[in-house]
Amino acid sequence: MLDTNKKPTINFSEEQEQLLDIATNFARDKFPMDATRARIAADQDFDAAVWAEMASLGWLGVAVPEEFGGSGLGLAEVVTIIEPLARNLAGTPFASTTLVAQALIKAGTPAQKGEWLPKICEGAIGALALVEPHGDWDLAHLTVKASEAGDTLTLSGTKTFVTDAVSADLAIVSVSLNGAPALVLLDKAALAKASIAREIVIDETRRSYRVKLDGVTVPKSNLLDPAQTAAALKLVDEAACLLLAAELCGGTSGVIEVTVEYLKTRKQFDRYIGSYQALKHPTVDALLALEASRSHLYYAAGIFGTGSEAEIAVRMAKALASDALAFASDRAIQFHGGFGFTYDCDAQLYRRRGIWCEAQHGDAAYQRRQLAGMLL
Repeated sequence: MLDTNKKPTINFSEEQEQLLDIATNFARDKFPMDATRARIAADQDFDAAVWAEMASLGWLGVAVPEEFGGSGLGLAEVVTIIEPLARNLAGTPFASTTLVAQALIKAGTPAQKGEWLPKICEGAIGALALVEPHGDWDLAHLTVKASEAGDTLTLSGTKTFVTDAVSADLAIVSVSLNGAPALVLLDKAALAKASIAREIVIDETRRSYRVKLDGVTVPKSNLLDPAQTAAALKLVDEAACLLLAAELCGGTSGVIEVTVEYLKTRKQFDRYIGSYQALKHPTVDALLALEASRSHLYYAAGIFGTGSEAEIAVRMAKALASDALAFASDRAIQFHGGFGFTYDCDAQLYRRRGIWCEAQHGDAAYQRRQLAGMLL
């Protein structure tokens, strides 16, 4: 239950301020809209040179303990990087790699942490394979199976929406082992044994793959700590919701900028269309929705991992941020008239990003159903 006697606060640390400023400038320089559209048509999953720069800035280790080469901060600091990247529709493996690191921190064995967390801090790419064709947002609903034979695990089944799978240096896969959920680490060699096919998804600024795991074998030592599996799945689900909320807030900010720029330059009847109340008022509504969702986002980020109140805050943040980007991008498309309904309109790309983010780990309606049981 939510403790209503506590006053919500948002504590913005000096590290967060610095990261937000650096990430804002970085995103503006590295991800202009023409570069984003070029990336859609490119063969590679992402720009490797830009990824190397992100690693050199220490971003991949922001939420990794210092003993493994990270900065020892948390997901609150990661949020301040993801939001400005999303404002410019950056397509990188940053979020998925961060989530893989969090899963390892929570459930990895000492050997797995010692091997992979330093590599992640240096630029290794992580992929999460948690979603299956049935589309259930319950991460414990698993049809992908693992069977034991001596010291070997053999996998079978298919995962979907695995972003950057062909570029990943490691992937964490959820499986059913002896009737219970388990997490298995696949390195690049094991991933090469899988059948990986690119999926056509709504948001083409990122690459998504269907991964067929039939016959893939790994040593049993690749199994993450079974005693921590449930906790790790819960952590990854909530962390993913938080980072998706940050992407949604960034997208809302970006599409509002696109809208305002158009309202200030397009004329009808010798007047800038931004002077018409029918366009001004919805734009203000979009801005208010952004401010509300950002407030929820940074509050949730500040208390992340502290218990049930933190989960409530995360789910509220994702629900509000999903609604905010849906509204702002829909209005942007309509305000652009017939051009808005073409692929050449930048507002289209933000709407597509919003649909993708909302559908991952539960849309707004799903989040509110989860909240109903937690608040009442």
